[in-house]
Amino acid sequence: MDIALIVKFLAPCLPFLLNVGNKAIEGASQKVGEDGWNKAKAIWAKLLPKVEAKEAAKEAAADVAQNPDDEYLQASLRVQIKKILDSDTALAEEIAKILQASADKPGDNIQVNANAYNDSTVKQVGKIDANQVSF
Repeated sequence: MDIALIVKFLAPCLPFLLNVGNKAIEGASQKVGEDGWNKAKAIWAKLLPKVEAKEAAKEAAADVAQNPDDEYLQASLRVQIKKILDSDTALAEEIAKILQASADKPGDNIQVNANAYNDSTVKQVGKIDANQVSF
């Protein structure tokens, strides 16, 4: 399972997930879309008890919620989520199923963010076969 993908997916939602209320829900669904928000809520609901039980994970999540785009803070959260999922394979499988659920639905759009460094460019953008994506 790609922990970096999970953190990248959750990062923009964490400010809303840690401050759940009507305004938070409205802001989150506008930011990541309804399907993305529902998936983020489902993943976070599975992770939350383990995150709250581990002080370092709790702090890392709070840090990312304060600054979702900070790669260093995301790295800290990745480490904590990796430790959690490595110690609980059933939880890792549940999260993989949540992520896979949308990949199995034909016609779904998956947003991919690409960062170009130096003289890199994105050569081709097109449809991705969901069966070729792994988590």
